[in-house]
Formats: sequence, C-alpha cells, structure tokens
Amino acid sequence: MKWRNFLLIFISVLVLLLLPIFYFQSDSNETSHNENEATTASTKEQSDINTEGNVNNDDENENANPTIDPNADYWGVDSASYTTEELYACVNENFGKPTVWGRYLGTIDGISSGLTTEEVGFLHANGVKILLINNQFNNATGYDNGVEQANIGISLAGELDAPEGVAIFADIEPNYPVDSAFIQGWFETMMASPYEPGIYGVFSPDSALVEAYHASINENQGIQNKIFLWTAYPHVDVTTQANVPANAAEAPEGSLLYGWQYGIDAATCNIDTNLFKGSIFDFLW
Repeated sequence: MKWRNFLLIFISVLVLLLLPIFYFQSDSNETSHNENEATTASTKEQSDINTEGNVNNDDENENANPTIDPNADYWGVDSASYTTEELYACVNENFGKPTVWGRYLGTIDGISSGLTTEEVGFLHANGVKILLINNQFNNATGYDNGVEQANIGISLAGELDAPEGVAIFADIEPNYPVDSAFIQGWFETMMASPYEPGIYGVFSPDSALVEAYHASINENQGIQNKIFLWTAYPHVDVTTQANVPANAAEAPEGSLLYGWQYGIDAATCNIDTNLFKGSIFDFLW
C-alpha cells in the first residue's frame, strides 16, 4: 500500500510540473498562428497598395504627353485672328491638328487680334503650344527702337502671365527697314528679361534682314548663339498636315533655326502653315 501511495503522490507532482509547460506551448502556438495571420494580412494590404499605385501610375503614363524629339519636325499654324472654337475646328477639319499655334501679343486694329488669357486656356486645353509674336512696329531700325519693342513684348507677355523662359519673336516683315542696331537693342533687352529672344522674317540670302543679322553677330557673337530664328524662306504653299513638305528652311549658317513658315494666307481658315523643330518646344508656352 505504501508503494501505491508513493506512486500516486509522484504522479500528482509530475502532473503539476508538466501542466505549465503544456499551457505555455499551446499559448505560443496560438500567438504564432495569430502573428502569421497578421503578417499575411499586412502582406496582402501592401500588395493591394502596390497594385493600386501601379494602376495610378499606368493612368498617369497613359495621360502623359508624348516625348518631343528635339530633332524632329512638328506641324503648326499661326494666325492673326482670335482662336475661337470655330476657327480651331476649321483648322482641324481642313488641315490637321496643330501642335503649335503662333499668336500675336497685343491688338492692332485691322491687322491682328491680340492673344487673350481665355484663348491661352482654350489652346492649352486642346494640347496646343503657343508661340508668342510681337508685331507692334513697322520699322526695325535703331538701338533704342529695339529696346522699346522688346520692352513692349515683355510687358504684353507679362500681362498674360506668360511663364519665364518663353521666347518672344520680333516680327520683321520683308518691307520693313532693318539694321543691326535694332537687333542689338532687341537682343540685349530680351536677355535681361524673364523671356528669350526670337526673330521672325524672310531670311533669304540677299535680304536686308540677313545683312543686318550678319552685322549684329559680328558685333556680338552671343546673338548667333541665343536668338531663335523663324524663317519664311523659301515660300512653298499652304498644305495639310498630311501633305507637309520636307523641311527646306533657310537662314544664316550657324543660326538657331527652329521654325519654317512654308505656306502663308490659306484661303480657308485664314492661317499660315509651319514646321517647327522639337527644340523650340522648350521655349513655347
């Protein structure tokens, strides 16, 4: 009987000793299981976030503008008229969708309608870049005149909140008197402003404009390296975007030739047609 009592006592003590071990192991397994479930849930949540982020990135990429090739040619137009929905539709239906639209700063009665903030918003909403033109003069001679015309262009662009770094093109028509002093005044004033200097004109080899340009760069080499040229030479004819000619623009050698107005005065829509180098897009609005 004594040995049986001893055995019962031994078993009771053993059970009391082992119970905490079994309880701890069970609790540990449950904790581990819960932690695994939490980890799995966290991983799934992170995966969902990443997936959502990828979807958003895909949407952004889909809506992003295509990359502009600085060496490629892009079709565009310029117009002296206010860009209404009707004019924009006329161009799209009869010629094609322009990537660039040249517009004038300030209104001159009977000649050109000045660009407005509403027009800027409309063109930008349609994915069109704006090229700024100053035509507030008919005489391109004299340093002080060049300074004055640059300041007029700067002021008109500022009234529209045109961003820093946009180019303004001085419109020097073929019948205007022109000299290197005007180009110097235009260039130096524009370079001291938030905007970049450009010149539009008929840069034919024997023109007064080319002669004045050469004289100006002989006096200041920076003009050749900084002024953007937009030439209307040679003249071909107005075409649709689909039938655009190969780029044959001519301007003084070594100049920053970024635009070619190859066709003027379209009977339909009253526009001119152009080719622009992708390089100019950094200086458009």
